[in-house]
Amino acid sequence: MVNKLGAKADGDRDVIRVDGNIISVEKTNLYIALNKPPGYVTTLCDPQKRPTVVDLLSGVPERVYPVGRLDYDSGGLLLLTNDGDFAQKIQHPRFQIPKVYRVKIQGRLSKEEFKKLNEGIKLPDGVFRPEQVRLEKINERSCWLQLTLREGKNRIIRRGFEALGRRVSRLQRKSVGPVSIGSLKEGSWRDLTGKEIEGLLDLAAGKKIKFS
Repeated sequence: MVNKLGAKADGDRDVIRVDGNIISVEKTNLYIALNKPPGYVTTLCDPQKRPTVVDLLSGVPERVYPVGRLDYDSGGLLLLTNDGDFAQKIQHPRFQIPKVYRVKIQGRLSKEEFKKLNEGIKLPDGVFRPEQVRLEKINERSCWLQLTLREGKNRIIRRGFEALGRRVSRLQRKSVGPVSIGSLKEGSWRDLTGKEIEGLLDLAAGKKIKFS
């Protein structure tokens, strides 16, 4: 019971009654693409007081939460929403939504290491088997790779390359299904388009769609 002037109710958690009648609070579903910088945690709050991705969402009118995760040291495309059904379909492993990553590793991969990646690398919680692994750029002491994953186990890319003896120094997610980071600046966000939302749901439903 509220008996204090200025008290606020939370439409997501509180049951609001007026004269004994329950009042429903309309919620607008939001679907957001954020270019997460490294140094932010993919949670709504952090016991260690580190910056969270929601700190970047200035101007978002509803409470949203991340769809899946990117670890603290990684960056790139992160989806956020307040639509629980949508989030479940996009992040659950059985729906196999493809995600494309750019990975910078120490040194250069040998043909044997490429072969091991294609065959799959055994980890304590499963097998790391990226798809469409290709060399993107070669530096003097490092190289950039691009690869596709359909699973979201914790730090699996970093752990997979560590099993090869290669440390990942940078990791960026470029796309999730038909949604690409494009020219979105680091730390900025935008609303997903209707076509992008439809494309993600089509993928989750097992339909084949074309995207770059």
